[in-house]
Amino acid sequence: MRETTEAVVGAVTGPVAAPRSLLLGRYDGHGRLQYTGRTVDLARTASSTFAGLLTPSRRGHPWTGWSFSAGWGSREKLNVTLVEPELVAEVGVVIARDVSGRWRHPARLHRARPDLQPADIPRLTAPRADGGTARRPRRRATG
Repeated sequence: MRETTEAVVGAVTGPVAAPRSLLLGRYDGHGRLQYTGRTVDLARTASSTFAGLLTPSRRGHPWTGWSFSAGWGSREKLNVTLVEPELVAEVGVVIARDVSGRWRHPARLHRARPDLQPADIPRLTAPRADGGTARRPRRRATG
């Protein structure tokens, strides 16, 4: 099952002037930006749109010194460029998450959300055993 949600753009693969994919995060209960996943490769028009909205990281980025793998179970490390965590993106994600709350599958980019601030998006929460998050009520079957 997929859902649409928002996340903060914290880094990109490729140059900021022509990003190939976006690395996304959410703030946890302690106010730290945690990595939640990345998008599939961006279409050329989306790459151009985001290039105009992203700012290269200055000093003090919350992900400085982090490394990111290319995918589940992969030892290949991504070459990323950190950006200021100011821009919100709307994405479609499969609701399955790992124990840290990261999305198990790449997100599909819907659009930039410059109308939202990072503080406006949901906080990172621990997933439930059924793959949902602790914040959402369970759906009940009717019949």
